[in-house]
Amino acid sequence: MDENREQLRIRTAQREDIETLFEIRTGVVENYQSREEIAELGITPDSVATMLETDCCAWIAQLEERVIGFSIASATERTIFGIFVRPDFEGRGAGRALMEVTERWFWDQGMDEIWLLTGNDPTLRAYGFHLHLGWVPVGVEQDGELPGEMKFIKKR
Repeated sequence: MDENREQLRIRTAQREDIETLFEIRTGVVENYQSREEIAELGITPDSVATMLETDCCAWIAQLEERVIGFSIASATERTIFGIFVRPDFEGRGAGRALMEVTERWFWDQGMDEIWLLTGNDPTLRAYGFHLHLGWVPVGVEQDGELPGEMKFIKKR
């Protein structure tokens, strides 16, 4: 196993991690969105805090004491809202570890099918990542003026 993977720790995100989630989310290269663009979608520190107090859960990936990535999911929606890893830490197993803990959370709640959306471009890293982990693309979702995103489903 990769030495860095052995040092990787996944923990449940807390309210005090919310600012770090935004820092990571706005620091990615692919699927970049500014803080303003995210706010236009209704995603703010307050809305994330409310989500974490209700039906959502988020996880943090750490190498040593450095937070390098996170995932966030909704039980009600049965969806993964996102998995993001700092660009300088991609390829070290954090994304896979976050996906594993997120999927397990759904399965432990008795769900048999979950979904997520990602860019509808097979050359994107996220697109290939989901395929590699057994997710199945099922169609393009249109959302107003936004370009279509590919809907992926995974069954237990």
